[in-house]
Amino acid sequence: MVIARSEVEKHNSRSSCWVIIQAQVYDLTDFLDFHPGGASSILRYGGKDATEEYELIHPPGTIDTLPKEKHLGDCEASADSNNAASVPNLPPQGTNGLPPLRTLQNLGDFRTTAQNSLSKKAWIYYSSAADSLSADASNHRDWSKVHFRPRTLRRIDKISTRARIMGHDSALPVFIAPAALAKLAHEDGELCLGRGAVRWDIPYCCSTYSSVPHAELAKCMETETSTRGALLFQLYVPIDKSGAKKLIQEARRLHCKALVVTIDSAVIGKREEDDRLKAQLDHEAGIEPARAVTTAAPPDAPVLRGAHSSTLEWSDLTWIREAWGNSGSLVLKGVQTVEDAMLAAEAGVDAIYLSNHGGRQLDYAPSSIKTLLEIRKYCPSILNKIEIYLDGGVTRGSDVVKALCLGAKAVGVGRPFMYSLSGYGTAGVERVIQILDDEIQTTMRLLGVTALNQLSPAYINTSALMNELSQDVDLPLQHPSSKL
Repeated sequence: MVIARSEVEKHNSRSSCWVIIQAQVYDLTDFLDFHPGGASSILRYGGKDATEEYELIHPPGTIDTLPKEKHLGDCEASADSNNAASVPNLPPQGTNGLPPLRTLQNLGDFRTTAQNSLSKKAWIYYSSAADSLSADASNHRDWSKVHFRPRTLRRIDKISTRARIMGHDSALPVFIAPAALAKLAHEDGELCLGRGAVRWDIPYCCSTYSSVPHAELAKCMETETSTRGALLFQLYVPIDKSGAKKLIQEARRLHCKALVVTIDSAVIGKREEDDRLKAQLDHEAGIEPARAVTTAAPPDAPVLRGAHSSTLEWSDLTWIREAWGNSGSLVLKGVQTVEDAMLAAEAGVDAIYLSNHGGRQLDYAPSSIKTLLEIRKYCPSILNKIEIYLDGGVTRGSDVVKALCLGAKAVGVGRPFMYSLSGYGTAGVERVIQILDDEIQTTMRLLGVTALNQLSPAYINTSALMNELSQDVDLPLQHPSSKL
């Protein structure tokens, strides 16, 4: 069935929203309130051709997951491209105007370069944080409150930075943290991250919302080599339980080495820069503001800012574990208190991943290094029960070493890798890893250690950050005393 464009153009409202994607017409009306990007991100293209925007964000085949009856038919051929909705500020291609890659000397340099080269949309998506930006600021500030206590007159000519991360060997105690929509920065998107991870033999934890199909990403990493690097899978638990099981099965089929379940995103944080850009685009498109969801809404009404399961609880780990089986480590990402760390250990997961989602979820959430310190103070026995990983505000190899001194097994780095894609692609990813490798080795040598297992709290001074820890934690009366 061929549908005239003039007919498609009539369906541009909440009551009837059709879009054209790759010369096919789809009815997305029923999907508006369940799209992770919000209803307006679809309404903006109601009655128009959304192909360019769709391909920039979604892996091929995503639209095919809609019910068959939502695929209305072929779209009438266009005489020109004027009816295609414009995509503002597309990322520039190539490296013209960018500084030579070798001149970028730290991870902060990549942020500066990306700010000058990314599209407005991409920059806001990668850099935005929640509400007052307090959590994001704490992520960076708290690292500066941990100081070193170096030892001297020790042989440091030969050192090893090898680590074991979520059951897999790694050349460094670093992994690429999950982050979505890498194609906003580079046409190869997540493929660049996978290539860099394999070439430097570190793990890459891909996002549920990868803009490259997970199967294509896995194949790319296998093509590079079958013995280096590792693909880990980060899971956002969908509203529909069956959707979660399908994603887990896909991770198993692709031989991902670990399942990293995100538990801090029952709703999406209020990221004002993101919301401001969307509001501006909606205003320009003439889209009416959506009616706010209130507590008096019907029981089946969508949860305000709810893109994932809002009913996920500790008991759900049973079916998640069953679905994952013995395919690798089961990791909980988003632990932010010692109480939840204890519950995770009791639940029998293999590891916890301390994170406040890059400061993008709860305003004034604790930094991961502060949460790690809280665990050491109130229940250090957890460190002997399960592995601990963390991310958030890491911009130096010295930050990685500080985390290892406090008992973390490895550290995830997210935003710097996304920034490195802009204009540099895979080469930028490799340069970030090279800088971290240099800084980790240099820090270890200047501390007087030659292997990661030699690092301990004795090499750091945490007194400044210790004074900021909560005194009101909800723990049993009897608990192990602090190691610090």
